Amino acid sequence: MSYGFLDIAVTPSVRAAQEEMGANHLWEDFQGDRTSDRFTPDEAAFIAARDSFYMATVSETGWPYVQHRGGAPGFIKVIDDRTLALADYRGNRQYISLGNLRADDRVSLILMDYPRRARLKIYGHIEAVALDADPALTERVGEPTQKARPERILKIRLAAFDWNCPQHITPRFTEGEVARAVAPLRQRLDELEKENAALKAALAARG
Repeated sequence: MSYGFLDIAVTPSVRAAQEEMGANHLWEDFQGDRTSDRFTPDEAAFIAARDSFYMATVSETGWPYVQHRGGAPGFIKVIDDRTLALADYRGNRQYISLGNLRADDRVSLILMDYPRRARLKIYGHIEAVALDADPALTERVGEPTQKARPERILKIRLAAFDWNCPQHITPRFTEGEVARAVAPLRQRLDELEKENAALKAALAARG
């Protein structure tokens, strides 16, 4: 059976809130994302370009825990149209996400593209895979620029995804993105400075 994002997200309490706010008619017959349980090339390309994401797990107490994950662009690997994987490196050693996923394998991800004001939301089931349990997967998700050795692989099985409205996303740019954007300006500035220095030298030579 195929699922859409709202099949998972919309619960009886959500429907009650929609009705209270006068928005229930907008979603009663909504068919926009009824089969969003497989990544298309668009999602695969978007995920492959990301250098960070936010991940939410839930503990036995019912409290959600949101963690930021980052790496070189492409550190999240699209294994197939329903599977993501990434290397899990040592952090502050609290292991909150690791403990949570052992109790409840449900996970929610948000991947952001701030310059283009795009946001991809993902529901999935996550598991921790030992490095020696799947050597081929371990090799595939390894980051060449990362000196540290991962402790495990995190493998996520897609349940459903959804693209979010860009209305309230404030554009932000990384240091690398800014550097690439201003590179032509720096080149032109260098050319003008050299031209200015040559003109000053020519004027000085004339006395």
